[in-house]
Parts: sequence; structure tokens; C-alpha cells
Amino acid sequence: MGFKMGIVGMPNVGKSTLFNALTRTAAAQAANFPFCTIEPNVGEVAVPDARLDRLAAIAASKQIIPTRMTFVDIAGLVRGASKGEGLGNQFLANIRECDAIAHVLRCFEDGDITHVEGRIDPIADAETIETELMLADMESIERRIAGLARKIKGGDKDMIDQDRLLKAALVVLNEGKPARTVTVSEDDQRQWRLLQLLTAKPVLFVCNVEEVKAATGNAQSDRVAAMARAQGAACVVISARIEEEISQLPADEAAMFLEEMGLHEAGLDRLIKAGYALLGLQTYFTVGPKEARAWTISKGTLAPQAAGVIHGDFEKGFIRAETVAYDDYIAGNGEAGAKEVGKFRVEGKTYEVKDGDVLHFLFNG
Repeated sequence: MGFKMGIVGMPNVGKSTLFNALTRTAAAQAANFPFCTIEPNVGEVAVPDARLDRLAAIAASKQIIPTRMTFVDIAGLVRGASKGEGLGNQFLANIRECDAIAHVLRCFEDGDITHVEGRIDPIADAETIETELMLADMESIERRIAGLARKIKGGDKDMIDQDRLLKAALVVLNEGKPARTVTVSEDDQRQWRLLQLLTAKPVLFVCNVEEVKAATGNAQSDRVAAMARAQGAACVVISARIEEEISQLPADEAAMFLEEMGLHEAGLDRLIKAGYALLGLQTYFTVGPKEARAWTISKGTLAPQAAGVIHGDFEKGFIRAETVAYDDYIAGNGEAGAKEVGKFRVEGKTYEVKDGDVLHFLFNG
């Protein structure tokens, strides 16, 4: 399990440039005119994790297989998209399929790159996008509530729950708030996710700044950071142009380039870390001579369900999990060393897998 992040934003804010950099492809045409993205571009990238390389080196693994993250570059949304303006409306369905939304906001001045509304104001851009997604949700909810009426009369419990949750979402939307502000009980979480409301998605604001401000941000990105804090959203500062340059360089040159720019890590790394935190995700590892592999799970996942990420049969026939914490594996120079100092554990069905656990599952096949 990786996760899918939809990249949205006004036209000409740097979405496609960022997408190209993140996926190291030229699949998304980055050009100085609106709607250059006329169908959603999908790119998969390996999630960088230095721990995986260290584990592979100790185990002499022949293959290293990182977990993966999917980016979806969605056409530039404009004011009126929910009513069919521009090309944005036809891509709302693509946002529904994403786990989270990255709002790319233009936080740089550049006279050569036009803004669709003739001004540089990332807060106003964010509000425009949010408004269009809210309007699309309201229209969808009203249509769905009307369609549920007959099923509710028949006493279908799932439909009754859906109707209740849709109406709760409509209340906050009518107040000008996104659906993610609805308080949803643990019992309702499954039904809530099935509604696939656009404004229920977690949001990550991506501030696209000029190259010289990539390390520090600027006044515009500071405004966005304050907005993100107020909303309980995540925020990262990136220079899409720098990311594009880095994506074309060999690893050693990329590291030197980052250092020269005063950056400790690439924007991709920061984006993924922010996305993981936003969605409550973590990583565990399986390590052996054939391969060292990373797997993504939600925080709080129990051992059988973590095993099920590898294969459904692992979860069905789960017996136990043998585990060593990452730091203990490194300190012991492998599983055998960890065993010698009592850091090797056997865990059962109620074990909550921790970030960095090195696991081996035993199951009835």
C-alpha cells in the first residue's frame, strides 16, 4: 500500500513542472498557457528511505524494493469549474480517487508566466479551489440525498447511515466550511470514506517559491503556512524549478546541488514525509538475501493486517510475527546480533506494528 496524491491548483502555478520533477518524466506538458494538462497524468515514484539501503547492505540483499507513491496531475481548476468552466469539471472524479490533495500555490513573481486571474495571491487561489470543490460536493450531496429517499423507506441501514452523514456534510458546506470539518465517529468512518467527498480529503499546501527562497520560503509562503496552521492542514515549501533540475542529475551531483542551495533534502522527500504524516502512514520492512522491501501501512495496524498487505493469505492464515526494531537490527548488525542481545521478539495477532519494524510472518498456507 502506497498512497495516491492528487496535485491540484490554478493554471500556471507550477503543477506540471512539479509533477515532471517528482515522477522524473515529461509526461505532463509544462507550458505557459492554461489547461496544458488535458487529461490526468499519473506517475509512480519510489519512496526514498535511507533505512532500506542500510538494511539491504547488512543482509546482502540482491534486490531493494521501496514502497511506492502515486501522483496524479489534475488539470488546472478555475473559478466556475464546478459549473463546467474551463476543463476542471471533468477532472473532479479523478480527485475523488485520491487519498489526499496537494494544493500547489504560486508564491513567486514572474512577469513571463501569466496568472489566469492577473494577480499573485496564494490565499485567494486556495480559496478559489476550495470553493469549487465545496460547490461540487454540495451538488453531489443534494443529488445523492434525493436518490436515497426510496431506499431509506425500505429500512436499509447503510443507506440510512449514508443519508445522515451526507446531511451532516451539507450543513457544514452551507456554512462555508469543507466536509473534513465534520466530526465523524469511529463507527461511521467506513461509510464516511465511501462517500468520497472532495472536501473530506486531507489537504497539503505546496508553496511553489522562487529558487533563491527554496530553503527559507518568502512572505507569500509564510501567509500560506499561517492559513494551514489555522485549518489544521500540512504545508511544505518547494521550488518546482529546483526539483526539476535535481530530477535530471545523478544522485551525487543532486546532493551537491542541494547543499549549494542550502537544502537538506529534496522536495520529493519533504512532500512524501508531509503526506505520510497527513494520512497517518508508516513503513515496515521485510529483509532477506533475496530482497529488502518496504511496505506502507496505517499507524495502528495490527500484525495480521500488516501481513495482509503482502498477500491476503498471510492475513487469513496468520500464526505469529517475528520482529526486530530497525535500530536494534542496525545495532546488532542483523537479526542474529539482535537475537544475541534479546532484541528479537515473537508477537501475536494483537501486536501493533511500529514504524521501522523488520518483520517476518509465519502463517498457515
